[in-house]
Amino acid sequence: MLRRFSVNFAVFSMALDAGLTLLALQLAVWLRPFLPTFPFLVRVADYTIPFLIYLMVPLLWVTVFLVASVYDPRRNYKITDEFQSVILATAVASLIFAGILYLGFREFSRYLLATFVMLDLLLLLSWRVLARLYFRQKQRTPAQHRVLIAGAGQTGRRVGQMMRQYNWTGLDLIGCLDDDPQKGAPDMPVLGRIEDARYVISAQQIDDVVIALPQRAYGKINDLVLALHDLPVNVRIVPDYFSLALYRATAEDFGGVPMINLRDPALNDVQRLVKRVFDLALGSVMLLFWLPILAVVALAVKLDSPGPVFFRQERVGENGRIFRMVKFRTMVPGAEKMQQEISELNEDGKIIFKHPNDPRVTRVGHFLRRTSLDEMPQLFNVLKGDMSLVGPRPELPWLLDQYEIWQRKRFAVPQGMTGWWQVNGRSDKPMHLNTEDDIYYVQNYSLWMDIYIIIKTPWVVLRGKGAY
Repeated sequence: MLRRFSVNFAVFSMALDAGLTLLALQLAVWLRPFLPTFPFLVRVADYTIPFLIYLMVPLLWVTVFLVASVYDPRRNYKITDEFQSVILATAVASLIFAGILYLGFREFSRYLLATFVMLDLLLLLSWRVLARLYFRQKQRTPAQHRVLIAGAGQTGRRVGQMMRQYNWTGLDLIGCLDDDPQKGAPDMPVLGRIEDARYVISAQQIDDVVIALPQRAYGKINDLVLALHDLPVNVRIVPDYFSLALYRATAEDFGGVPMINLRDPALNDVQRLVKRVFDLALGSVMLLFWLPILAVVALAVKLDSPGPVFFRQERVGENGRIFRMVKFRTMVPGAEKMQQEISELNEDGKIIFKHPNDPRVTRVGHFLRRTSLDEMPQLFNVLKGDMSLVGPRPELPWLLDQYEIWQRKRFAVPQGMTGWWQVNGRSDKPMHLNTEDDIYYVQNYSLWMDIYIIIKTPWVVLRGKGAY
């Protein structure tokens, strides 16, 4: 029986990808005469393709997929990660194939090529969805790997949570070892002390041991590893250095030496590119749509009170970079000098610097803040690249000194015009709760999350809750 994370399954995946790619190519050849024609396409009388292409295409696809680590299970736990790998690898293979056709097979129909690529992508993604559904269904059967975690602290609980989330891969969390039995939980019971490892492993027929001890207990790791050296179990260590990471910690190869990167970007290159393209496309459309309204608002601000139309203020952006954020002016001139007079501490000692009856806000400013129209000029910051449409709000530099270390994780992504905390409470929440929502966004970022926040933002603005 094939297991999703076995070598046999990887070989099976390669063979199936090659076969489905050939099938997509043949289906494209069969369907081409029946597809609609377009006036800008050159008519081709013969849609047959040389036999050499049938040999070359599956070999090219599998080679590119291997190079792109599509068959590496460590990079494809989540279906979104696997889809991303398959789509990118298919795009690269298609570009290489198109180059080969341009150099040696000029008579090959370009329409046929596009049809083949779409069919191929559909087949490759479909079988992977079916495979995941099959393996998830198998989680009802007894698991194949019984796992014991050494350490029931924060790191151990995090590992246990991950194993329960991916138990369909064949991992069965039996329990944990810890010198403090009070750390146990119903889904992760403490089966004994650290020194009881040999007895527990034998009694529970453990297959894998994961050592997740805190830094202060690192002296026990060597003793534990030596105690288990003659037992038929796999031993893995989860370093507690992950708790030191400001943004995200990942293991990487540095010149052949395995190391832990404590400042890995929260967004990978593909996510950053997609987010930037999304910002430019939607931001440009929004700016064109709002230009007439922006002109009316600018006139109202100018007529309401003396001073400039726009208010530019230094804010902290991604990775602590300072930039000047632009808004419509909603306060009287010199309002920043009065900040200390209205700032106060809440019952938890956290700074509250926004109030519903701020005396510095002008008449038009109250309306602009209530409707969030004062934020619209930030579209210029988005197009410039200082900000994103969605992300944590850019912080004031003087408030940065009040941040604890863990709160600085919110600067791991581009700061945004709207974000997760804005659509879940806005200014009704104090700074420390806003930061928790921002970190949730950083840790769970996806393009779909951005789209969801943008769709929900107008409803929150119309309600006017927490906007002042």
